[in-house]
Amino acid sequence: MIRFTIFLLVILFSALAGQAQNYEIENLKKQISNQADDSLKVNDLIKLGTNYLNEDLNESIRYGIQGQKLASKIHFPIGEAYSLKVIGLAYFYKDNYPEASTHFKRSLKIFDSLNYKVGIANILSSLGSTNIRGSDYTQAIDYFLRSLKISEELNDSLRIGTALTNIGDVYSKKPETEDKALQYYLKALPIFRAIKYEDGEGIASMNIGEIYKNKKLYDSAFLYFDESLEIYRGTKDACFPLNLIGEIYAEQGDFDQAMMYSNKALEIAEKQDGKLEIAQSLLSLAAIQNKMGNHRASIQLFLKGEAIAKKIDAKPELKLAYEGLARSYAKIGEFKKAYGYDTLYSSMKDTLYNVDNDKKIQQLQFNFDLGKKENEIDLLTADQALKEATIQRQRIVNYAAGVTGFLLILVILGFYNRYKYVRKTNKIIKDERDRSQDLLLNILPEETARELETNGHAKTRFYDDVTVLFTDFKGFSTIAGKLTPIQLVAELNEYFMAFDEIIVKHNLEKIKTIGDAYMCAGGIPTANETHALDAVKAALAMQAYMQKRQLEKSLTGIAGWELRIGIHTGPVVAGVVGKKKYAYDIWGDTVNIASRMESNGEPGKVNISAATYRQISEHYPCLHRGKISAKNIGEIDMYFVESTVKNSELRPTTINA
Repeated sequence: MIRFTIFLLVILFSALAGQAQNYEIENLKKQISNQADDSLKVNDLIKLGTNYLNEDLNESIRYGIQGQKLASKIHFPIGEAYSLKVIGLAYFYKDNYPEASTHFKRSLKIFDSLNYKVGIANILSSLGSTNIRGSDYTQAIDYFLRSLKISEELNDSLRIGTALTNIGDVYSKKPETEDKALQYYLKALPIFRAIKYEDGEGIASMNIGEIYKNKKLYDSAFLYFDESLEIYRGTKDACFPLNLIGEIYAEQGDFDQAMMYSNKALEIAEKQDGKLEIAQSLLSLAAIQNKMGNHRASIQLFLKGEAIAKKIDAKPELKLAYEGLARSYAKIGEFKKAYGYDTLYSSMKDTLYNVDNDKKIQQLQFNFDLGKKENEIDLLTADQALKEATIQRQRIVNYAAGVTGFLLILVILGFYNRYKYVRKTNKIIKDERDRSQDLLLNILPEETARELETNGHAKTRFYDDVTVLFTDFKGFSTIAGKLTPIQLVAELNEYFMAFDEIIVKHNLEKIKTIGDAYMCAGGIPTANETHALDAVKAALAMQAYMQKRQLEKSLTGIAGWELRIGIHTGPVVAGVVGKKKYAYDIWGDTVNIASRMESNGEPGKVNISAATYRQISEHYPCLHRGKISAKNIGEIDMYFVESTVKNSELRPTTINA
């Protein structure tokens, strides 16, 4: 069950309180058209954009942009800051968190320049909410704590309670920090009661109840759920405590009571057309049926919940649905379906996982790939041991020849045989050395491999201009669920072998593969001036190959794989890591931004950054797509490269923004 979070609209309305009355949308439109004072017109545009947050998010953005432009034109900074806030909120509710963060930060910059603490506290809270949705909990805590500090300086009870609740929400994400979350909720609740802010009371009470439920302190949980239910009675928000109460009864084995509460939640959600609440109620009912042993009934409820969650893109609910379906199908012996949903669940769980764990998983996958090459690297050590054994044998033979010198014929025969032996041994040594060197060159760039072989180590180098290319297959987890392991590896190997040939042809260096992702770079280890153009040409060749493969597969009735490609140009650090299982790798923001280019691209397209665009724009027409926000970097423009590659066997493609 999703816990209540973040009072974005509440803070906005409170910040605007006292500036003007809350007019109806149509009256505001009329007033704007008749308004002579531009500053008052900005205020009305802000309120109109705010009202549309509950009606039409695109209209909210449109009026927010009008307000921001007019405020900038008349040098009305506080109006511009609140206009940016409205735009950020609209993008937040559209689940476009990078755009929301961008506008919130622009708003914060203006409030900071004015030292307007109410606005600063407001925006910090909004930025914290955005980072929670992006699973960057460390950054979210930082924003919320800064908001709390300013709110305490202002002695603003509403914002103090809000900040405390939001901090509690971050700590509630992990079981080991639930006690800390409980402390913040218990601090917030009496503050909301003192100012008679019922929404805050309801949220804090329900969150406290949920923590007590998780701790199996059911009496305490019921007490707080009842308080929350009293506040939300008759609204769709009542679905949350009703479903949680139902879950407690199910855990206690009282399934009649459990079904009654969850059915009541579903009835309220359907009556008020709350899509998220309907999905959550269906999933609660499905979980209860599962505990009762009614697995087929639970499957039907899970499927209904899954359909609604997918429609509204509710990822936590989808994760619960996939997990429930995997277990339910396994219970009734339909293991193929169970495996398919378990694959979807694993994929969704990875999507919602925190960044640190995600990095650990990627490192494990990388280590696994390197482990395959362990025997190849060990040949270098075997080569040296063989040389030492040969020298020792030669000493023994020479000594024996001296002792038996009086037998000239035997000595001559011995030397002759020794000559043949040494010749044969040297050939074996040479063949093994050549094989070892070939295998080493398969793992490391030639320049780096020679340096490692000669000096026993390779220097780490800084390159100020390198182009990094990332690829990733769309829906790989779903594809993996439809193929046997042998088929999957064979298919993936075929694509990667083709990519290897393409990048060699275009003077790029393969760095590594991580699962179904492929990474290469141009301009390393030997710097050149054509690396950006080489990378784009290689990317277009990869997409052309993918389209050809899709066409071939479609003739047999099999769906082809789709590929996203992202490219960015900038500085990197390159070097060899490891002592036994060597690996050549690159690091830096350039790698992270190239990965962001790939994840924000589209199948069949080549998505490049502004830095790459500047180096290849004279050679390829490109389509500007807008900006994304990159951590520690700021806003970055993205472009689709319009391919000039022609292939009579492929249908023409179009570029979409």
